[in-house]
Amino acid sequence: MFSDEARQFDSKSGKLIHLLTLEGVAASLYRDLFAQAGEYIDPSSGRIRKSAALCDRLLINAFFESSTRTRMAFEIAAKSMSAEVVNFDMAGSSATAKGESYADTISTIVALGADLLVIRHGEDGAVAQASALVPDGVALINGGDGCNAHPSQGLLDAWTITRRKGKVAGLRIAIVGDIVHSRVAHSLVHAFTTLDAKQVSLAGPPELLPESPLPAGVDLSEDVDKAVTAADVIVVLRMQYERMDDQEAKQSRSGYTANYCIDRRRVAMAAPDVMVMHPGPLNRGMELTSEVADGEHSSILQQVTNGVAMRMAIMQMLLA
Repeated sequence: MFSDEARQFDSKSGKLIHLLTLEGVAASLYRDLFAQAGEYIDPSSGRIRKSAALCDRLLINAFFESSTRTRMAFEIAAKSMSAEVVNFDMAGSSATAKGESYADTISTIVALGADLLVIRHGEDGAVAQASALVPDGVALINGGDGCNAHPSQGLLDAWTITRRKGKVAGLRIAIVGDIVHSRVAHSLVHAFTTLDAKQVSLAGPPELLPESPLPAGVDLSEDVDKAVTAADVIVVLRMQYERMDDQEAKQSRSGYTANYCIDRRRVAMAAPDVMVMHPGPLNRGMELTSEVADGEHSSILQQVTNGVAMRMAIMQMLLA
């Protein structure tokens, strides 16, 4: 068993050398990343500012699972900082097809000259495992591992809230959907509790809620109406059918939209200035309606833009 938390900080200096999880990350590091990410967005246009901070550095995206937003965001972020980028679709690579081990594949990628490696993998702990295989000076970012963690998404979501609300502290936040299979939800719980949210409610079908115990300030609910009432932020998650067996998927599909979909009625139950968020990909009409996704309360597209700037800040902290 690999400890994500133990492997991501240098044992002597305490410096962040890999980003594997948000567990154990101090609030001060969030503030540093928020400030740095803000430098990468032009305040007048809202567009990403270019930088030469990572000139002559090489980013390799090694995605053992398919991805659109995360891989593109890291690629755009790296190129916006003048880094070289190589994308490896490991799911269809000859290494996977020919039976090469995960450890040998990672070692090969590092030997190609990577300064930074972003890994997405279907197994919990796979990225922490890779941290034992890379030499000093090569940084790893967890682009999502199994149901475990998605730290860059957690950071960009917390920053998106901070940009719109001023802070996370004191807010009531509802996370609705498939909680137990969501690596995003797990990272968000760490982020929101570290940043002193007043309450974090995890809501969804009973079979998709995690087991207790939970951190202080976090509660479970099968009643979405209750969870979203007076909420300042609603984070909507999709059903992770690829992580369910056939019986779980069938059970989850049955009545989900009628009982858990975030629609105009449920948004009206929240705070008047509620934010509605979704990490994507979203399934319109199932977990939320188009009226909500495209409405005045939605921050979904802002999350995407912020995701580029936040990943620039993460790479800056790890490499520059």
